[in-house]
Amino acid sequence: MPAAAPHPDAATESIATAAPSAAPTALTDRRPVVPAERLVAEMVPPPRFSEVGFGTYLPDPGQPSQYEAVQVLEQFAGGLNGGNGSAPRRSWFRRSAPAPTGPAGVYLDGGYGVGKTHLLASLWHAAPGPKAFGTFVELTNLVGALGFQQAVTTLSGHKLLCIDEFELDDPGDTVLVSTLLGRLVDNGVKLCATSNTLPEKLGEGRFAAADFLREIQGLSAHFRPMRIDGQDYRHRGLPDAPPPYTDARVEAVAARTPGASLDDFGALLDHLSAVHPSRYGAMLDDVTAVCLRGVRRVDDQSTALRLVVLADRMYDRELPITASGVPFDQVFPEEMLRGGYRKKYLRAISRLVALARDSAR
Repeated sequence: MPAAAPHPDAATESIATAAPSAAPTALTDRRPVVPAERLVAEMVPPPRFSEVGFGTYLPDPGQPSQYEAVQVLEQFAGGLNGGNGSAPRRSWFRRSAPAPTGPAGVYLDGGYGVGKTHLLASLWHAAPGPKAFGTFVELTNLVGALGFQQAVTTLSGHKLLCIDEFELDDPGDTVLVSTLLGRLVDNGVKLCATSNTLPEKLGEGRFAAADFLREIQGLSAHFRPMRIDGQDYRHRGLPDAPPPYTDARVEAVAARTPGASLDDFGALLDHLSAVHPSRYGAMLDDVTAVCLRGVRRVDDQSTALRLVVLADRMYDRELPITASGVPFDQVFPEEMLRGGYRKKYLRAISRLVALARDSAR
């Protein structure tokens, strides 16, 4: 697919006379060291979801399952707070969810952009502490940093563990996390997890839920699966990826934006191979916007997966991306989008496109 034509500078606000800020930083100059204590302390919802709640979730009026998911999680939070698990009645609920039977965990099954992370973070905010929130990757990184037994000891003191983007494509990591969760459940920790149904499987009932429950083996009886249907809210009525800018425009935006980073896309991809993915978040400390020259298609799978992790960390921090090169919906080749990591690449595209739109606005 040919690259989209770059933005003409005449179509954007004039910045020729804008006073430049300090020279932009380069992510390629950063090699942060992240102690294990920081990994534990940062197991909270990302800044994008730091103040969300069940009341700020906007269900799609045409999707009753979204209303039901809110009610089930409110009931779950009520149980964690020592209540009877009954949620307050709201007139906007389309139907009442069945009363929960006190499961150790809830699994939110659905496609991209239906608000699963928003709901997961809302549960975390509504629950009493101590509690922890992290992605599947962050949880495996924590086990790697602390060691398995220390991770069990550390997390066993928590009332709730929320796991976003549970991944089923790495058997070793899945078994590791499944074993960890089993130990935590035995110690009384409640769980809530999300993952994504592949778009072409959305019409096939509980495809993702069946995979999830099978892979976590003995834990399946502890989870109540909740299906959340709907369209990616990031793309409801919105255009495709915005066309890229010129290199000159990217450099000008970086120069006038305090806290912006400026990198060549290829050099940044090379740099990611030398930094552990658990440190990508720290690499973005104090960055307010990301500017990239020469975005291109990524054909190497290992490089693409590192870009997925970086995209997640940029999205967590709501960092607008100004870029030249190819638009982000063309960054992964078709053969990758048909492969085993398809759901990761689609999530990354969705998030990168959203951040590019933030920059365009």
